[in-house]
Amino acid sequence: MPVLPLLRRGRRAAPPAEATPAPAADPPTPPVRVLPRAVVVLLGLALAFGVLLGLNQLKDYVGPIFLALNLVLAAAPLQSWLVRRGVPRGLAAAISGAAVFTFLLGFFYALGWSIAAMVEELSGSTYRTRYNELYGQLQDLLTRFGVEQEQVLDQLRNAFNPEAIIGALGGVLGNVTGILGLLMTTVIVIFFLLIDSTSAGQRIGLVREQHPRLAEALVTFGDGVRRYWVVTTIFGLIVAVLDVVALVILGVPLALAWGVLAFLTNYIPNIGFVIGLVPPALMALLANGPTNALLVVVVYSLLNFVVQSLIQPKFTGDAVGVTPTVTFISLIVWAWVLGPLGALLALPATLLLKAVLVDADPQARWANAFLASKPETARADSTREAVHQGT
Repeated sequence: MPVLPLLRRGRRAAPPAEATPAPAADPPTPPVRVLPRAVVVLLGLALAFGVLLGLNQLKDYVGPIFLALNLVLAAAPLQSWLVRRGVPRGLAAAISGAAVFTFLLGFFYALGWSIAAMVEELSGSTYRTRYNELYGQLQDLLTRFGVEQEQVLDQLRNAFNPEAIIGALGGVLGNVTGILGLLMTTVIVIFFLLIDSTSAGQRIGLVREQHPRLAEALVTFGDGVRRYWVVTTIFGLIVAVLDVVALVILGVPLALAWGVLAFLTNYIPNIGFVIGLVPPALMALLANGPTNALLVVVVYSLLNFVVQSLIQPKFTGDAVGVTPTVTFISLIVWAWVLGPLGALLALPATLLLKAVLVDADPQARWANAFLASKPETARADSTREAVHQGT
């Protein structure tokens, strides 16, 4: 029997292949609506204003907390040095905290002593008599030039009257309750920050694992603020000593008090020099005449220019890497938000916002072109970010 028919009979017919269904078409993607850039800018400005307004309402708490953070950051090198020397972390934190408390108490004591010395000195009748003489001379001089506006002269008399100055200084000195409240809140916050500082390295390490750019920005902020406070304090002492020596040579009363005032106002950027200059110049005018007052202005201006404009920036480096315009605007804004304490914390507060909102966000690094004091620094950041994204 032939084998081929048997094979054909036993072979089963293969089932017809099923047709593969065609994939369903994806539904059309709805167009993404992007708000106009002007609307985004206005919304951002409105949100920023709302945040600043909220901080202004909480300035009695926000100011001391941020001041405590700055002081702890400034003392961090001492704590790190003690730990490297084998001192236990808790003891190192306690020693650095004692240094912070000593500086804080010394700051407020020097401020109170200088104000009390000014009030006591100006209370004498000698300066009232001298002031009346100068006021008469000024009135005669203005009359020669045809200026007879009694209202303007009365305003000048009320503004520069020793009694008005004593009243203003007494008001500052009498606000002991507010100063003690600020000091107490700052001390409590410093205490808790020092406890947390023993594990600060581990916490930054955890942040770096998830958000490396944010961790780098925070570390850079801490280094910059620390360098800013240390360098400003050192050069403030240098300027104060030079001012005291110059005032003693010129025979201006209260030379030590004016030196303390120059040291304290050195922490206020841009306008701190003017605040520290006006009182000793007026004292020199009352005590020794216009020529002596002019010499005080010239000496103060020369010392400020040489030390704070030529020498100090070279040591400060990139600690305050913002333009002078940004510095001045930040002074105005933070003085409004936090009051007088905001004038002292203006630059550190601006550096914190820059670190969180600009340096930590790759898409916002372009803002450094308008914020950074050195344009090449902003260009280097942009190049580094482009290389990072390319790899």
